[in-house]
Amino acid sequence: MIIDAWGQHPTLRHSQDDIFASLRRWTKRDSPTHELPVAATVRAMEERGIDKMLISAWVAPRNVMISNDEVAGFVAQAPDRLVGVGSVDISRPMDAVREIRRCVSELGFKAIRVLPWLWDLPPTDRRFYPVYTACCELNVPFCTQIGHTGPLMSSEVGRPIYLDRVALDFPELSIVAGHIGYPWTEEAIAVTTKHENVFIDTSAYTVKRYPSVLIDYIRAHGRTKVMFGTNYPMITPAKALEGFDQLDLDDSVANLFLGENAKRVFKLGGGEDDGHKQRSPA
Repeated sequence: MIIDAWGQHPTLRHSQDDIFASLRRWTKRDSPTHELPVAATVRAMEERGIDKMLISAWVAPRNVMISNDEVAGFVAQAPDRLVGVGSVDISRPMDAVREIRRCVSELGFKAIRVLPWLWDLPPTDRRFYPVYTACCELNVPFCTQIGHTGPLMSSEVGRPIYLDRVALDFPELSIVAGHIGYPWTEEAIAVTTKHENVFIDTSAYTVKRYPSVLIDYIRAHGRTKVMFGTNYPMITPAKALEGFDQLDLDDSVANLFLGENAKRVFKLGGGEDDGHKQRSPA
């Protein structure tokens, strides 16, 4: 089973937002003018053998780019392939807690994601703490971004070391830190090594751009700590996994990285027990 730990099925509000202008320059893509059908996302998954993709809502201070209800609607169109991840407005703590409960209990979402750079706040800020408490109570992971920020916002709030304090305050909380943490990848590895419930996903980076220190970590004592992600649609699964064989991972490590770690952390069904078999991305 291959699981993409970080994707989003975008709305036009998300895709056309000016905050992503710098990313469009890098990818040399024009701003889309039509809604992307869920079938297109599923087709991109099938082209590279992705069994499941976690797709996230995007709640920002000034607008809701992808709402939780929209995510639930996308998941309903492909319930065997897409998995919902909610997001909330951390400036309204009680509303945020109530919305997290609705996301998990009513919408069936498997995690909550809040991005520090969207709020220009580090994850140690007091406004995040009700979110962590709710995630602990509901036993779902908290997902976030670490490292360099592609949009022209401060990267400093994504320093992985901030998660050290969060993990100390909330040892029961599973934290999935996306985007590798570059240029602080060694710092990210130090935090995930120290804390049992902190993990890294490789979203926003293709295999060919993984730092060598991360590859060494995956091969050795980080084999249960790193999971595959794309940041789709910015990077398609096919592009993200191009050159995967060159990582030279043995079968057990490859299976952990590609799907088993995410399956365990996000408490997903699937794999051999529902008819899917382990597969190579090659």
